[in-house]
Amino acid sequence: MTDLRLEDTIFQDLRKTFASISDRMETAHRTLKGTDASAVGESELIDGVHDFAGDWAYGIRQLGKHTQGVVKMINKIGDSFGRLDFDLAESLKSPKQKGK
Repeated sequence: MTDLRLEDTIFQDLRKTFASISDRMETAHRTLKGTDASAVGESELIDGVHDFAGDWAYGIRQLGKHTQGVVKMINKIGDSFGRLDFDLAESLKSPKQKGK
């Protein structure tokens, strides 16, 4: 009998990886937000550092949002594969086995 098989560990590993990326993006965002640009001295350079940090903070937030979205999609895909695997196994059973 043929059965669709996809290890749950694949989804667990992907979920863990993308969740950690999201966490790291949030940590980087907090770090950039708290950066003291006055250490560079010159006012124009300070403004440049602030602009850079602001741009990067936005990008990091966007990456964090997208990785959270990926985790949700991975969960949905895992659930769908689980249902598909079950349905396929049920469809391949003989009528006698289905009644049990």
